[in-house]
Amino acid sequence: MKLIRHGRPEQEQPGIILNDRKYDVSTFGEDYNEAFFANNGLARLAEFVQVNESQLPELADDVRLGSPVARPSKIVCVGLNYADHARETGATPPPEPVLFFKSTTALVGPNDAIVIPKNSVKTDWEVELAVVIGQRASYVDEAEAHEYIAGYALHNDVSEREFQLERSGTWDKGKGCDTFAPIGPWLATPDEIPDVNNLRLWLSVNGQMMQDGTTANLIFRIPFLVSYISQFMTLLPGDIISTGTPAGVGLGFNPPVYLKPGDVVELGIEGLGTSRQQLKAYAKN
Repeated sequence: MKLIRHGRPEQEQPGIILNDRKYDVSTFGEDYNEAFFANNGLARLAEFVQVNESQLPELADDVRLGSPVARPSKIVCVGLNYADHARETGATPPPEPVLFFKSTTALVGPNDAIVIPKNSVKTDWEVELAVVIGQRASYVDEAEAHEYIAGYALHNDVSEREFQLERSGTWDKGKGCDTFAPIGPWLATPDEIPDVNNLRLWLSVNGQMMQDGTTANLIFRIPFLVSYISQFMTLLPGDIISTGTPAGVGLGFNPPVYLKPGDVVELGIEGLGTSRQQLKAYAKN
């Protein structure tokens, strides 16, 4: 299945994609949140759709999409998980995963604007494969990790490099700004993705290709990441793991290239659709 959430920000309703068309499933009565995933929601939704498919309201092609997952308890990200990206940033590929967090308030829809933070001069892009957790995961064995995955989604891990790397403290300062986690357009269940270890992922800025990689080059693959992260924290249903980015980020250019108001970022992952975000300057409401 491909799950979407549609409608105005903070008022999204659940939906689904069938035969490349979008349908509303709000009569199912549940959002795609922790309780949904924890209570066998995917199986119940599939049964609901099978029974009610002919009666589901079709949505307009241009309907606004939100994140396909309602605000999770946490967004855990993996840094330097592609060797080519580590090299371009001057870092040594890590012996074990580098972890950091994005704030859940960074979460926005796949085509929503990215707001350049106040005082930012180094806002950057990162196309990433996101993994959505389907059940409570603690001390998971790597061989069983697939049982804990609800699906996959496209993620732009937007980053402010000065906040991240030049200010004292953790990377989180440059990762969790508002609008810095556009996710979607949809969540694809694992059966929709034949080989998650061989997906092309790409990103362009103003029509110029910047990133063009493959998940075959992940240093730490998804089952290992689910198992590894679960050794340090309990992953709850609906939690998101973002698995890292390939080479081609703005920081890696000489001189570096950063985003400015009016720029348009487009990105995609094979089987997980595409998204588009325009950059806006921060303005106090």
